[in-house]
Amino acid sequence: MKGFAMLKIGATGWVEKEKPACGPLDAICRPIALAPCTSDVHTVWAGAIGDRKDMILGHEAVGEVVEVGAYVKDFKPGDKVLVSAITPDWGALASQGGYAMHSGGMLAGWKFSNFKDGVFGEYFHVNEADANLALLPEGMDLGAACMISDMVPTGFHGAELADIQYGDNVAVIGIGPVGLMSVAAAAIRGAANIYAVGSRKNCADLALDFGATKIVNYREGDIVEQIMELTRGEGVEKIIVAGGDNDTFDQAIRMLKPGGKIGNVNYLGEGDTIKIPRVEWGCGMGHKQIVGGLMPGGRYRSEMLARLVTAGRIHPEKLITHKFNGLENVEPALMLMKDKPRDLIKPLVIID
Repeated sequence: MKGFAMLKIGATGWVEKEKPACGPLDAICRPIALAPCTSDVHTVWAGAIGDRKDMILGHEAVGEVVEVGAYVKDFKPGDKVLVSAITPDWGALASQGGYAMHSGGMLAGWKFSNFKDGVFGEYFHVNEADANLALLPEGMDLGAACMISDMVPTGFHGAELADIQYGDNVAVIGIGPVGLMSVAAAAIRGAANIYAVGSRKNCADLALDFGATKIVNYREGDIVEQIMELTRGEGVEKIIVAGGDNDTFDQAIRMLKPGGKIGNVNYLGEGDTIKIPRVEWGCGMGHKQIVGGLMPGGRYRSEMLARLVTAGRIHPEKLITHKFNGLENVEPALMLMKDKPRDLIKPLVIID
């Protein structure tokens, strides 16, 4: 089989590999829709998780099952499936303790294009198929379905980590695809004012469509000053960090109320430290919490989020701005994510 791979830090290309083997609990799938992610960009060009040699990229897919292991009960060849980007080992102690995404070690529930070949190939392997796949709902848009792999669950996990409650004023920093889904999640969880921080018009327009009440454009002034003015100097109760860099936490702490919480789902791909302002953090005693987490992954979460789509409560298909056809177009789709033209939110590659 062929796949599009990270050859080494800073280099990508097509490779030939053996079709993956299927274990007794596992499944082999072929992709029917794929989406590249900014995480792929960090992995290749920033070396965020270290060097990888000839590792097939990609962790966002809708698939068709072509083979299942002897112990798989709920799936069979020919089934169209949602594929979670995070595929934990559900029997691990970390999973039993409530942190399935860290089963096998920190972030080790993230297997595709981290510890094993990803989904940008003619076939890909899914561990523990009954726990990590979900049936594709009949008639679901493939763009929406592919976003359930990562963008939707990651954005929603930001709202969970920030513990958004009814009536909270919320800032969402970064309104790329994950941040846009964080806006949608904050709205569903009952936030009052949702201040979406970003500058690109198409993202700002979609943020308003998803429930943001105000766009805060960092090109028009310091975002801390803007948020403090909008909240009459009080700050916000909750913040979701879905973009920015290692300095973003400095800004977030400054605009957060005492007792507030920051949920971070931004992948920090570079640098060694983050900056926390001492005084604004209450000299360490301001009860301003930062909680960063990898989304849990797995079947239950995929099915839960798919219900929100089929019920018309969220519309992740609106994230798709560029469409391609054919596996060979994974490469230009990924380069779009690397170059980030201003009309881009998310590309999608349809395989059939």
